[in-house]
Amino acid sequence: MKTKRIFLIGILMLASLAIAFVNADKRNIQPIAYNHNKHVEENDMECLDCHVYAEENAQASIPNIEDCIVCHEEAVTESESESTLLSYIQENKVIPWRQVYVVPDYAYFSHRRHVKLGELDCTICHGDVGRFAEPISEPFVEPVMDWCMDCHEEKNVSNDCYACHR
Repeated sequence: MKTKRIFLIGILMLASLAIAFVNADKRNIQPIAYNHNKHVEENDMECLDCHVYAEENAQASIPNIEDCIVCHEEAVTESESESTLLSYIQENKVIPWRQVYVVPDYAYFSHRRHVKLGELDCTICHGDVGRFAEPISEPFVEPVMDWCMDCHEEKNVSNDCYACHR
């Protein structure tokens, strides 16, 4: 009996390690060490300067070379991150950013509704990104129903199921 218990504990430990290893590979390590702080604080940029569709579309858009080239057609600094960016621009390659925020398929979320119509500040869902020197690798808040419903209730906005589930 004792041998079976030790064997079972060993199997559970191996399974836990395997799960941890698989999850470690799912980290959202970004292809460029983008420094939001440098852009926001030092260059006086705002979220909408790069995430140009946040007020117009359901999706906010993740900036890519067509957005970055406005300021980075040539090197501005000697940083490794900018060098990587310039290679994407020069090779006309899309930056393979890894998506961090994922809304489940069964739910509908519109940046336009929240940013433009609801006049919500980006920091409510994304945190104070302007202070981040490292790229975002995990959500500030998980977009789960309870969190959304609490915010809707606090802002006195409809919690009708059909508002988000279509």
